[in-house]
Amino acid sequence: MITPQLLPPFPNGWYCLGLSRELQAGGLRTLNFMGQELILFRTQPGEVCVMDAYCPHLGAHLGYGGTIQGEVVRCPFHGFCYDTQGNCTFVPYGTKAPPKARARVWPVREAHGLILAYYDAEGQAPQWRVPDVDTAGWSQLIVKTWSLRGHPQETTENSVDTGHFSAIHGYTSVAMMKALESDGPYLNIRYAADRPAGLFGQTVRAEFGIHVYGLGYSLVEAFVPRFEIRSRLFVLATPTDGEHITLRVALSLCQATRPGRIHPLLGLAPPSIINPLIARAAFAGFVHDVQQDFVIWQHKRYVQPPILAQGDGPVGKYRQWAKQFYGGADAARV
Repeated sequence: MITPQLLPPFPNGWYCLGLSRELQAGGLRTLNFMGQELILFRTQPGEVCVMDAYCPHLGAHLGYGGTIQGEVVRCPFHGFCYDTQGNCTFVPYGTKAPPKARARVWPVREAHGLILAYYDAEGQAPQWRVPDVDTAGWSQLIVKTWSLRGHPQETTENSVDTGHFSAIHGYTSVAMMKALESDGPYLNIRYAADRPAGLFGQTVRAEFGIHVYGLGYSLVEAFVPRFEIRSRLFVLATPTDGEHITLRVALSLCQATRPGRIHPLLGLAPPSIINPLIARAAFAGFVHDVQQDFVIWQHKRYVQPPILAQGDGPVGKYRQWAKQFYGGADAARV
């Protein structure tokens, strides 16, 4: 029997619903988000919208037979149409739309190839947002997605839990380069470690700069000085039904990578050929590390307060920071 999740299931914040390139103009998808059925669509002009899945008219599911017509989504049941603000713009009977025929829409934005939606338990508008990053000179994202039992606070906590790096991932000589700092919804920490590098058949020293915005978005700037490899690693956990998350991880490689630093023969091939291979190999190592945590996440119980020991890393400070994403009595449980 799996232990029930004791954390409040739906923390406030921005969460990834997919990649921009996965949703073409006129595309419509159904998804589960924060215990609710939603649709995600892109209008023909290119605007992205996240909307409640059920038509406010008579409850038809817009994700099953609904279509995008220009700038609106059309209900498959009676043909009522709704724009990206949730307004009913068309009734097929030649009459005015009922004043209450309004679909709920969610705050959404696109940033560096990701579609992000905002959740607030009280329906408040976003008070902050995930900043964009410059993608010039960086490769297209490589992405892998899983559905598993978990919670975004637990997955994000791994980034400050330095004690598990050796036990789970085989890292050695872990050293803090910058202590945990936070500013509102933003958290930052930096450390270095020796880690196995299967691609190169040896252990390498890697530096990691962690940038966390809320509990659903983490950007890790990874640097291997010996080989001058820079990559961006994204960890994106999105709650679905209250017990499970959709976990996406992604990697982008800096195109300034010098393959000859890895092996002289690699420097003879065009970067357009070698760099994608390096990115794929680095991503395979990243995915391997993430998957090592799955059995822990899926069977652990959230312990509050934790019994911490020296060497655990700033877990206590992290949990104090995380309280801001819950309201009322929920914050006391974190």
